[in-house]
Amino acid sequence: MIEKEELLSVIPHRGRMLLLDKVNRYDLKEETVEAEYHITEDCLFYDPSIGGVPAWVGFEFIAQAISAYSGIKDREMGIPSKIGFILGVSQMKIGISFFKTGSTLVIKTKEVECMDPLYIYSGEIFFQDKNILDGKLTVMKLDNEKGKQLI
Repeated sequence: MIEKEELLSVIPHRGRMLLLDKVNRYDLKEETVEAEYHITEDCLFYDPSIGGVPAWVGFEFIAQAISAYSGIKDREMGIPSKIGFILGVSQMKIGISFFKTGSTLVIKTKEVECMDPLYIYSGEIFFQDKNILDGKLTVMKLDNEKGKQLI
């Protein structure tokens, strides 16, 4: 398990843009990660008119779980972390309209294809053991110098 303080050493997001509370488990052989996020009014995407966060934001929860996995993998391999850019979101199926304040989401991702520097990940979000969102993200990972030139 990786708690929030250690998580900050493997993921670039900070402040209200950090949308993970912890990593429950990861497996470098299986290329998977499971993370959690507790929805509060402090979330950058919180919408008071619905009392929660719009479900379309789920792709960003998945992207941050991917970022955590990538950072953990790079750290364990002893190489500098890379910056990831979302190139596409596909096959997204959303079973709810919003994530209610007070909900704890479990985010699971798996690397399904690698054509370095392009990666495809499948992602799922669960609430109370029920799959409420899934889809695929295509990500481009670049070393920090190249990545900073694009920002």
